[in-house]
This record gives sequence, C-alpha cells and structure tokens, in this order.
Amino acid sequence: MQAYNTLMYLHLVTIIPCVFLGAYLLMVKKGTQIHKFLGRIYMVLMLITAIITLFMQAQVGPRIFNHFGFLHLFSVLTIYSVPTAYIAIKKGQVNKHKWKMILLYFGAIVIAGAFTFVPGRYLYEVFFG
Repeated sequence: MQAYNTLMYLHLVTIIPCVFLGAYLLMVKKGTQIHKFLGRIYMVLMLITAIITLFMQAQVGPRIFNHFGFLHLFSVLTIYSVPTAYIAIKKGQVNKHKWKMILLYFGAIVIAGAFTFVPGRYLYEVFFG
C-alpha cells in the first residue's frame, strides 16, 4: 500500500499543475513563446503522470490482469496523444494539434478527473469523506 500511496502522490504532483496549465494554454493566444514553453512543460508532465498511473493498480471497479481498470484507458490516450500532437505541430498541422490537445485536456483531465471523485477513491475521501 505504501508504494501505491507514493505513486498516487507523485501522480497528484504532476497532474495538478496540468489542470491549470492546460486550462491556461487553451485560453491564451497560440504560437507565442510562452505558449510553446508552457506547452512543453504541460506535455512532459502529462506523459510523466500517464506513465505513473500505469503502475497504479485500479482500486475501484473491474480489473484486467488484476491491475488495469477503466481509468487506465486515459493513460493510454495520453501516451498516444501527447507525442502525436507534438509531431503534428512540428509538421505545421495546427488544427490536428489543436484538437488533440483539446481532447486530451477534456478526456484525461476533466473526464478522468471527475472519476477520481467517486466513492472509494482518495480524492472522494479527502473532499467528502
């Protein structure tokens, strides 16, 4: 359980800045130096957090291989979306990059984040327990 708690706290340390960075990046002017700089930080943090979650055993709901749960699909989404969005912007495919980043934010942060507030999960206990 100690290993899980360590991973959970590492996950929180990497994902919480992404909640705010991602929202900021979606609202500000695109293509500026600050957008590019913060965008790289956001992408790295998202990849780190997705990798961390792969080592966290599902605590709620059904599990595959007695480890992976529904929320792990968002980890796979992130590990796929971040590099492909980066490649898209490097190729000048601005619209493709834009939609990947929007879907990543709403899928991996908003939707997955909402699931962290269901009974039995840590954040539910913190806020409602």
